[in-house]
Amino acid sequence: MTEHHHVVRPSLQALCHQAAVIPQLEIHDVAHAVPLAEALVAGGLTVLEVMAHGPDALEAIRLIGRVPGASVGVGGILTGQAAADAQAAGALYVSSPGFSHRLVDACADMGLALLPGAATVTEAMQLAERGFELIGFHPAQAAGGPPMLAELSAALPQVHFRPSGGITAETAPDYLRLASVPCVGGNWLSPVTMLQQQQWGDLRSLAHIARRLR
Repeated sequence: MTEHHHVVRPSLQALCHQAAVIPQLEIHDVAHAVPLAEALVAGGLTVLEVMAHGPDALEAIRLIGRVPGASVGVGGILTGQAAADAQAAGALYVSSPGFSHRLVDACADMGLALLPGAATVTEAMQLAERGFELIGFHPAQAAGGPPMLAELSAALPQVHFRPSGGITAETAPDYLRLASVPCVGGNWLSPVTMLQQQQWGDLRSLAHIARRLR
């Protein structure tokens, strides 16, 4: 029997417990990838989720994955091919705003951790039946916010949720108070103006504040 050696990767649950917020990064200039990641890691946010949009997303993923202390995931994944591309670029996990069984199967086949999204009890039940113990709640604010997530958690007490979509530094604590929420996804940690003006110290400060939201 051939023995296979696999790289030991942190579980998605472990990554979600590293900090209260996982930054969801829209990177439009690949030159910003490394200094942005370095600023966020210095501020205490080590799990960074690069959104899979734009022509330079895969290169940004590769670069951020090499930043000391950074663990890189990829958000906005819709297909198995996109998941495979993200994995090849160095992603430790991928997340999707929703889910399809084809995407779930593709990620399982390639041994890639998937954080699928749900907005209703029915969707969350289907994912729980597939064995998911950690599910995205998306779009969090539009889908009912913390009150809706509290209802989902009551219906499925065995499931934990990573809410994302429309969450701000001001509303994040309302989600983090729920026992079912190990962390939130936040897209407020890479403001376009700060990136364009290369305000890395200010971004580090934003990360430091987010790190202490719980």
